[in-house]
Amino acid sequence: MHNPYKQAVIMTIDIESKVIEAKNASISLSSVSTAIKNKALENMADALGKNRDMILEANKKDLEMAGKMLQENKLSQALVDRLKVDDNKIDSMIAGIKDVIKLNDPTGETLQCLELDKGLVLYKVSCPIGLIGVIFESRPDVVPQVMSLCLKSGNATIFKGGSEALYSNRTIFNILKDAIKNTEGIPEEAFQLMETREEVMDILSFDDYIDLLIPRGSNAFVKYIQENTKIPVLGHADGICHVYVDNEADLEKAVDVCFDSKVQYPAVCNAMETMLVHSGIAGEFLPAMLKKFAESGVELRLDEMSMDIARKEAISAKNATDEDWYTEYNDLILSVKIVGDMREAIDHINKYGSHHTDAIVTENQQKMKDFAALVDSSSVMINASTRFADGFRYGKGAEVGISTNKIHARGPVGMEGLVIYKYILIGNGDKVADYSGPGAKSYTHNELNSKIEYVL
Repeated sequence: MHNPYKQAVIMTIDIESKVIEAKNASISLSSVSTAIKNKALENMADALGKNRDMILEANKKDLEMAGKMLQENKLSQALVDRLKVDDNKIDSMIAGIKDVIKLNDPTGETLQCLELDKGLVLYKVSCPIGLIGVIFESRPDVVPQVMSLCLKSGNATIFKGGSEALYSNRTIFNILKDAIKNTEGIPEEAFQLMETREEVMDILSFDDYIDLLIPRGSNAFVKYIQENTKIPVLGHADGICHVYVDNEADLEKAVDVCFDSKVQYPAVCNAMETMLVHSGIAGEFLPAMLKKFAESGVELRLDEMSMDIARKEAISAKNATDEDWYTEYNDLILSVKIVGDMREAIDHINKYGSHHTDAIVTENQQKMKDFAALVDSSSVMINASTRFADGFRYGKGAEVGISTNKIHARGPVGMEGLVIYKYILIGNGDKVADYSGPGAKSYTHNELNSKIEYVL
């Protein structure tokens, strides 16, 4: 007789064994040399190029299934858009890995050297976090992005992708893992792929093994991860980004920044969702700006004052509700509000925003400084599109995600968010007893410009 409970137990044991394998391999991976890691990355980039047709064929299967799920309202258009892989995206995957090769190895760096006393020296040295769990929806390019960054930083990785990208994820992962197998010195067990829905809950429960979770997906998805695990989570739930157009803005710049922030790629977390416009230039700026958005298929949701302008210009729009200010659309939808001054714009952003990415368009230097200081977001743009908030564009090679956390890592996170540090004290039979009681020796605490002599 079929016993579903027994089957579930067997599956959990199998998943746990994979996680333990990866955890054990993370120890070996942490001490692999930079040269060997770079060789593995070169093999990974070459393998993607050689197996391009295989990737496209796998993605075609996923897109066919995703199209049916979209029609049945089981999948959003945003997820379908993120799922698509073409030659350009494969080229970007390869370029991302090659950029990681060029980056400095972040591990084994001496961050600080402090002489506690003569012959007693304390080193603060960067090291890998250990085992990273990456749980993501839709985007197959997450696999090469994150695997390359984790490998270069010496971290083992557990991947769990969404079922909508099953064939794409499996194909890309296997291509990359085969490339790693062909690199002597890299433990292949360090990278594991999970595929079933049940495995998500198991991964969330493995706080004894997994050191950090990185979720990539919708608001609800990330919130679910954050609320159902004891493992530290690096990421953000919402991407409610704003552009504030000041009364001292260059309006040509404002048109370019606002249009790019919304239309260039609306299905991502760094796209603008709310445009705030100073009342002093609204009458001059909004007619042409709203028309440009409307002609590009953007659905407009306007406050009362901007609605009055839209009506005069015969521009179709809906009335914005309070809920719109809290909404991440991930689509060609934009809410617009007219504000009295920059302070009102800042208050609106800090109240309704998600602390992700927000921008100001102005020519006033003091306003630039004040906006950057007072807006509590992980990225603040001045006269530039919110879409620049990205690990690749920030020169990180690629990114493991964007974090709105205020501890460890914030903003687009590259390899610097995948390392932590340890303290290494080197002495010569020193004992604390010599530094306590009558006649105790004193600590010197002198900063030294010295590096530890071996890589950890």
